This record gives sequence, structure tokens and C-alpha cells, in this order.
Amino acid sequence: MNPIEKADVLVEALPYMQKFRNSLMVVKFGGSAMEDPVLVRGIMRDIVMLEAIGVRPVVVHGGGKAISAELKRQGIPVRFVNGLRYTCDKTIKIVDDVLHNEVNSNLVALGESCGGRMKGLSGKKIIKAKKTPSVNPATGVGEDVGFVGEVVGVNTAPIYEAIEDGLIPVVTPLGTGLDGNVYNINADTAACKIAEALHARKLVFMSDVPGILADCNDESSVIATICTSDIDRLIREGVLSGGMLPKIAGCVSALNSGINKVHMIDGRQKHSLLLEIFTASGVGTQIVRPDSVM
Repeated sequence: MNPIEKADVLVEALPYMQKFRNSLMVVKFGGSAMEDPVLVRGIMRDIVMLEAIGVRPVVVHGGGKAISAELKRQGIPVRFVNGLRYTCDKTIKIVDDVLHNEVNSNLVALGESCGGRMKGLSGKKIIKAKKTPSVNPATGVGEDVGFVGEVVGVNTAPIYEAIEDGLIPVVTPLGTGLDGNVYNINADTAACKIAEALHARKLVFMSDVPGILADCNDESSVIATICTSDIDRLIREGVLSGGMLPKIAGCVSALNSGINKVHMIDGRQKHSLLLEIFTASGVGTQIVRPDSVM
């Protein structure tokens, strides 16, 4: 690319930079996009760039594979109850340790190595949680899932304080219950609830799929835009199913709270975050309300 072409790219991005200056943007990433150090560094560099041009990013991350690896190393078996990973006392301690001392600290270090000013924040101080009840759909009888939680509130003060200090918050998906216990929170849910509480302009999910696919067997069949009014039809048609349903429900709740757009993009694609936000065509799926504007 010659210098003029590079300048053209910047000019194309200009209206988006102007539009989103000082806007809060929650970025959640996980899946295999977190397993490749080169990809993770690239994502953190792009997040640092967002902050440098005036966007106010907030990062919420997962860490399932790192947690699973540590559980395996310590010989703790994995058990599921009605689709939820049972989280015993030993497991929640490992989850807490891995998310804070391995995943979060690594993301903070990578962001700082790219010239960013980062702030690792524990979800335990931000997310108010309650124990998740699990009911066997066949019997209607409740079964214990251990220290798995649901979000009942968000303390935004630590996030706002970090942003006002010119720092990029990086938040772990854990919560604290009124009973004082620590609960493991689904990272997608945590991101949705944090975005709602912050009244963020955008919520971006970065994972290991290119977006929502019209055909699950064809990664080229990305649906560029989905309106919330289309979701029931897409569920009936089977386009949205399985593990995508709770994520979509969280996205709809976030949109109804006032968030402008939700984006689902492929963290494996270089600069996918910047391409989705700062170009007209984008690279993933955007979910919008019927009355949404850019």
C-alpha cells in the first residue's frame, strides 16, 4: 500500500472516529482468539489504538481454556449439571486465581507493552451476584451447580474511576454475592450487564467465529446486519440456536437498555475490531434495534 492509499484509509475512518470520540465501548473476547499470543497482542494493540483516538474501551475477558488446563493439571474432574459446569469450592479458587493472576495480568501486560495504560479490575468488586439455581428440565427438581452465579447488579464506580484516570479497564468475569461468596459468571453475560450499566455506545464480542452465519457450515455466509425484530424468525429457522441463544438474549437486553449496536466479530482476523468499527462495510455481524443509527 502506497502512502496515498494509507491516507485514504485514514480519511475513510475519520467520520467514525469523530462519531465515537469519548464513547464508551465494551469489548469482550474469548475462545481460541485468546490462545494465540500473537492474536492476543494484536487485539490489545487495537484496543490501545481505540483509546488513543478518543474511544473509551472497557475490556471484559473469558479464560475457560486456561482454567480447564489448570483443573486438569490439578486432577479436578469436570462435571456438568443441566449444561452448567459444576463449580466446587476448589474449582472457584482455581478460577479466581487463573483469571486474575494469569489471564488478566497477561492482558494488562500486553496492553502496556503496546503503549497503553491499563488497569486490571476484579469483577468481584464490580459484579453483584447471586447463586444460579439449576433445575432439571425433565423432573423440575433443583440441582446444585456450586459457585456459579447470575448478575444482579453492577458497581460502575471502579470502571469510571479508571477511565477518568486515562486507563483502560480490564475486567474479570467474577462476582460477589450478598452471602460473601465468590461466583463464576459467564463472561458474555458479564459483558452485557457491564455494558448496560455503563450505558455504553457499543458492545463488541470477539471470538473464534466470523459472526452469525446463515449456514453454520459455511463461514462465508456471515449475516452483516440483524435487526432485533428479525431474531424470533431466525430462531424458528434454526439460524440462532444452542449456545447462541443466551448470548443473543443478553444482546437484546443490552440494546433495549440504550446501547446503539452490538457487534460479533472474529478475533482471529487481523484488525477485525478496527475494521468493524471504522469502515462502512465491516467484517462481522452487527445487531441493531429497528430505530438504530450509526
